Amino acid sequence: MVRLVGVDLPRNKRIAYALTAIHGIGLTSAKKIITLANIETEKRTQDLTTDETIALRQAIEDPDLELKLEGDLRRFNGLNIKRLNEINCHRGKRHRASLPVRGQRTRTNARARRGSKKTVTNKKK
Repeated sequence: MVRLVGVDLPRNKRIAYALTAIHGIGLTSAKKIITLANIETEKRTQDLTTDETIALRQAIEDPDLELKLEGDLRRFNGLNIKRLNEINCHRGKRHRASLPVRGQRTRTNARARRGSKKTVTNKKK
């Protein structure tokens, strides 16, 4: 089992797609990391040798890539949201109220953000 940056990589996937299990690495940056580590793109995670995993680890920690990963990235994003809340801007208020932040409509849709439906009964005349 290959473990990088505190994350167990999926065993049976190609290495480029397995690296995307790490928070902060997408497919493009995964391919860059693989080329830096000189690993074949067709190779599966379970077929990696110890030398290749060490090369991957060094490629991920390479200062030229300037990647924020896992805990650092989550902390960075959390602090940004906290700052928006503290300065009481519109985006901060939307985060606080658990509503869509980027201008989406809420009359319909936005179910994932607002939670499940709360049925309101009609009042009698």
